[in-house]
Amino acid sequence: MNNPVEILIIDDEVQIRKLLEIALESNGYKTFFAVNAKEGLSLSANHQPDLIILDLGLPDEDGQLVLERLREWYKKPIIILSVKNTEDEIVKALDNGANDYLTKPFRTQELLARIRSVLRNLAQKENEPIIEFGEISIDFTSRIVKRNDEILKLTTTEYNLLAILVKNEGKVLTHQYLLKEVWGNSYSDQTQYLRVFVAQLRKKIEADSNHPKFIITESGVGYRFNTG
Repeated sequence: MNNPVEILIIDDEVQIRKLLEIALESNGYKTFFAVNAKEGLSLSANHQPDLIILDLGLPDEDGQLVLERLREWYKKPIIILSVKNTEDEIVKALDNGANDYLTKPFRTQELLARIRSVLRNLAQKENEPIIEFGEISIDFTSRIVKRNDEILKLTTTEYNLLAILVKNEGKVLTHQYLLKEVWGNSYSDQTQYLRVFVAQLRKKIEADSNHPKFIITESGVGYRFNTG
């Protein structure tokens, strides 16, 4: 029998911790908790959880700084759960390495879906040379993308953009991150350039590019890839 996924919650709110404990434990996850940054960093280092849920409003240290410190060594998923809902705060957290960002109050089922998504993405990156979604398959070894077994003609840039989105399935990738990763630092503010290529990709992989199912726009922030 596989060991349950262990999730560390770093949050100082008693009610939130209790809600998360009930929701996660009832869905087969094992939880443990930290009430401040110092305890959270210590537990994450000593217990090596499979996933961390991090509040940004901690009593002893800014959660963004905690996120940066975690990302110096912790490579597994981190989901931000915070009352801070400004675009700048969300973009900063994602650029600092968060896999996802939910604002309080939150829907339990949505959080569970995000958890499943980031864990599935991690498993795919570790085990899957070929990823399939809908009518599309991507062979990362050969860099071949097919739709209904027919090879799609993608430019190098289109393939690189799609590959980054798919490999980070479920994670919101900011405009700046995508531009730097695909085109380089000199393109970091060319958001319109990115929109053009996203539109081209949607025409090739989406059944209806005007109502995309896979490449989802996160308004003002970036894009999220959803396998449906």
